Amino acid sequence: MTEDELLLREAEKIAHAIGRMFPGLCEVVLHDLRDPAHAVRAIEGGLSGRAVGDPATELGLARIADPDFPDVLQNYPNRFPDGRPAKSTSIGLRNSAGEYVAALCLNLDVSLLGPAARALTRLARTDEPAPLAESLRARTADELRALVEDYATERGHTPRSLPPSGKKDLVRTLKARGFLEVKNAVPAVTDLLGISRASVYNYLR
Repeated sequence: MTEDELLLREAEKIAHAIGRMFPGLCEVVLHDLRDPAHAVRAIEGGLSGRAVGDPATELGLARIADPDFPDVLQNYPNRFPDGRPAKSTSIGLRNSAGEYVAALCLNLDVSLLGPAARALTRLARTDEPAPLAESLRARTADELRALVEDYATERGHTPRSLPPSGKKDLVRTLKARGFLEVKNAVPAVTDLLGISRASVYNYLR
């Protein structure tokens, strides 16, 4: 087996493997550039309607004519015969003499992706922000204590020296932010603020 044939044989395995990995989405075509009139050596996916033995495309002919043609053309826009948009990549394969022997071409049907992308955009869209910042993780007793101490410090007090109005506002803030759902939260608040359990519930009314 010649070097060129060996290269084409190995490339054919790649063409079939990639095409079968993305059935219905990606067409993979292996072109034998030594025979431009019957260049299609293997095809997987069949999205363009071509078949084995069909001629080379304009890009294939350009690669045959120009040894300096780029080895890889990546992600260029294309179209299938029925008008569907495609994203294509063409990979030129050279032999040890530096001559183009084959081209492996991938044509991705992006017509299916546009509606999906728009649906995901709509799904991810949010409305106006909530009136306060929200964290979806569970609160902890340490965070409750830190919030109480920070609240008091910002107002020039210790938690116990806060005036009744400040304690009332703090208890309501803790409730709104979910901290009173923490296990043993109410006893912790009464201890930190030096108030009774009854006072906590009165503040929440």
